[in-house]
Amino acid sequence: MALKSRSKINPTFSMSSMTDVVFLLLIFFMITSTLVHPTALKLLLPQSPNQTAAKPLTTVSITRNLDYYVENQRVSFSQIEPLLREKVGQNPEIYISLHVDENVPMKEVVKVMNIAKRNKYKLILATRAR
Repeated sequence: MALKSRSKINPTFSMSSMTDVVFLLLIFFMITSTLVHPTALKLLLPQSPNQTAAKPLTTVSITRNLDYYVENQRVSFSQIEPLLREKVGQNPEIYISLHVDENVPMKEVVKVMNIAKRNKYKLILATRAR
């Protein structure tokens, strides 16, 4: 009686499932990297042990050279208030993040804070963690 074993193992390996996983990971990392919104301005923020979890709608930045930016757009001081009114509108629940270099005089910071106070905007002063 000649019995033959029919369960032979196929020595080939299919890479198609591995390439599917790699492409899915590639797509995932491409999408998540576009969601990150880094600010292009190099500011040395003051240190603070407290951090907030509020999500700001827009940012106002003051560089060491006293250049003003709304998000990444350089503006003069007189243009800040109209731009913020355009971006924020009348929504009182919107936060604005204020990014100020630690070497900027306090009077420049207070000027921007006064704009927020006049328009009843909620302002967050950005700091770096200790």
